Amino acid sequence: MAVPGLRNIADARQRPMSSPSAQAAWTTLDCGFAVVADVFEECLAAAGQVLTAIELGDYLEAARTIGKLGRGPEPLLAFLEHWPAVARQLAPAEALPPLMASIRSLQKSPNAPAVTPLLQTLAAVVACVRSSDGLAAYLRIVLDLGERTAGSIHGRQLTHPSPSLPDFLLAAPRALAIVSLAGLNRWVSQGIRLTGDHPERQRDFFSLQSAESRRLLEGERDGTLFATVERRLALSLQALWADDSALVPYSTTFAERRQQPYLAADGLRLPAVLTDRPGSSGLARYRLMLAHMAGHRRWSQPLIADNWSPMQRLAVEALEDARIDCLLLRLYPGLTASLLAAHPQPLPGSCDAACENTLRHRLTRLSRACIDPTGSDPDPLIDEFAGRFRRCLADGAASTRAVAEIALAYAARSRLPSDQYARVHFADTEIGYRDDNRHLWIHLEAGDEEENFEPPPSAAASEPSGLPPRHYPEWDEAAQTWRPDWVAVYEALHPPAKAADIDALLARHAPLARRLKRLLDLLKPQERVRIRHQENGSELDLDVAVRAWTDWRSGHLPDPRIQVSHRTAGRDISVLLLIDLSQSLNATLPGGQQSILDTAREAVALLAWAIDELGDACAIAGFHSNARHEVRYHHIKGFSEAWGDPVKARLAAVSAGWSTRMGAALRHAGRMLSARRSEKRILLVLTDGEPADIDVSDPDYLLADARKAVGELAGSGIDSFCLSLDPGADAYVGRIFGRQWRILDRIERLPEQLPMVYLNLTR
Repeated sequence: MAVPGLRNIADARQRPMSSPSAQAAWTTLDCGFAVVADVFEECLAAAGQVLTAIELGDYLEAARTIGKLGRGPEPLLAFLEHWPAVARQLAPAEALPPLMASIRSLQKSPNAPAVTPLLQTLAAVVACVRSSDGLAAYLRIVLDLGERTAGSIHGRQLTHPSPSLPDFLLAAPRALAIVSLAGLNRWVSQGIRLTGDHPERQRDFFSLQSAESRRLLEGERDGTLFATVERRLALSLQALWADDSALVPYSTTFAERRQQPYLAADGLRLPAVLTDRPGSSGLARYRLMLAHMAGHRRWSQPLIADNWSPMQRLAVEALEDARIDCLLLRLYPGLTASLLAAHPQPLPGSCDAACENTLRHRLTRLSRACIDPTGSDPDPLIDEFAGRFRRCLADGAASTRAVAEIALAYAARSRLPSDQYARVHFADTEIGYRDDNRHLWIHLEAGDEEENFEPPPSAAASEPSGLPPRHYPEWDEAAQTWRPDWVAVYEALHPPAKAADIDALLARHAPLARRLKRLLDLLKPQERVRIRHQENGSELDLDVAVRAWTDWRSGHLPDPRIQVSHRTAGRDISVLLLIDLSQSLNATLPGGQQSILDTAREAVALLAWAIDELGDACAIAGFHSNARHEVRYHHIKGFSEAWGDPVKARLAAVSAGWSTRMGAALRHAGRMLSARRSEKRILLVLTDGEPADIDVSDPDYLLADARKAVGELAGSGIDSFCLSLDPGADAYVGRIFGRQWRILDRIERLPEQLPMVYLNLTR
């Protein structure tokens, strides 16, 4: 982090960084924006965790280019924050060039302002497309939309920016969660056709505000989306094959050729969407693809491809795929119906060997005859080799090499002159659930032998220090949609000061502490509580027993409830006190003796002491914000920490500044509380004003987002309560917290009232 005392240097290029490497990177960036300097080291640390040294250099060079566009700090901040998340899912060397080319294209056009929303939503889009090819296809859609909807005065040169491109970019993550890239492309074309001459309707369409837009988007769900079944497929792969490989979709939207599933070093590649077919649903075909590739991993052995003809390799692949299918059906017979339904069944005589290449046709018929135990083929040669295949499989000698020998023999005996024709018969020959078998072949080329002897791996470099930002969405009430990964929250342990200052505050309030002590003694949980007048208990209640004996001797019916039982009494409560540390806390109270922050510090110290006396689990944190790119969340006390000198020292050092972006802080605090397994979880917010920030002009925007965050907490079983120090909070605090709030008119009474609020909440 940059040195705090030098934050106000006029030219941020002169801002000193905390390490030589960070200083060198900052010099390379050559940026004069102070808001970028404030978070640069955290962004650099996050990038260093996922990027190599070369990729880090490309990252800084790209950031430098974006910073020189003249669009202000927003696009640069978005790129610095979100590119590490993109690099975790895509290869930076493949994803960065098309992105920078698209940015340069937008910058040269009237659509230059769209660069900022493009970068702001990039990570959320990549989470949907999940491949470099998919990102490139998405960028082509963006550029096409911008060009087709931009305006021109004289009809020759574009002069007016697209009215809908920024709205489309903000809505793209939501749309891609519903449809594939192909569906998104069709939806964009329909939107341009329907609303191209009406800017307002165009904006409503591409921001998903109009009912027609949402209906058309739903209509583009042209099959089973990988994103909707990814979790089910991953669990099936792990449960059936003990394989936790990553599942990576690839896009077929702009594919120049048909692409099959394949095994890659970074996971199993599957199509982003599958359409349903008669007798075989998209989900069933996804499962067949996974099972087939997992079977290859378990049972196939690679073969050397050199000196084998393409026809021989095709024959080997066809019979090796059939072997894997037969082993699958032997292990999981329930797949039989789905597999046979997904395997094509070419009809004999459906092609003419005299004028077209029928090699694929014959191999598909051979494959079908091999896996279908009840079927046969009219061609005696195919029937003969299918029988040899099944006998080999029954003898238990069906290795990859043994099946390859059968395939080579079939290729030699079935050769036809038309196998050399360029016109290939493809109808009913594509077996869609099978992969492309690239893993089955080893190609010996010059230098490959030396590559087999790799040097031992070097020791891993130490990870860079510092916590990367955690991104949270933000609710846009006007658009009725989420802005994904919109706010960056930086968390850190608050630096300490003198713990003795807090001890002095507690000594000043000793009379109040004594009164609280009497209340706390009444609320303290007892180890064991006696329950009298029980018929069955752990011991005899002597008073009741004597009374019953007296009644019996005097001829009256005695009370049989003469036993005592015990139960344990306790409090299972976790509370997180979230303090608003915005600039307004520096205001002085009437009388000019101390600030609101000093009073709040006293109240928090008394509350922490009281909670420690009760034995409840308590955490204390503070927050403030400097626009959405820099929300600071300061840990003052953790749940597992005792109320001692380290916590007191951090509380003594608390200072106020900046603004109040409450929704992000509530979500981050809720994440901390949701990890607790207590019966009751409470988030107690101490604030002196309504949500606000320097980059938001609409006062209702952050208020609505905070209300949405409180609703999310309630859905997670977390109770929220706000103690406001703003006398005018009646106008807004109820809209955020419902009925869970209280306004303190006399702020000087905060040290007395804050512990009482907590005791009432947990009584």
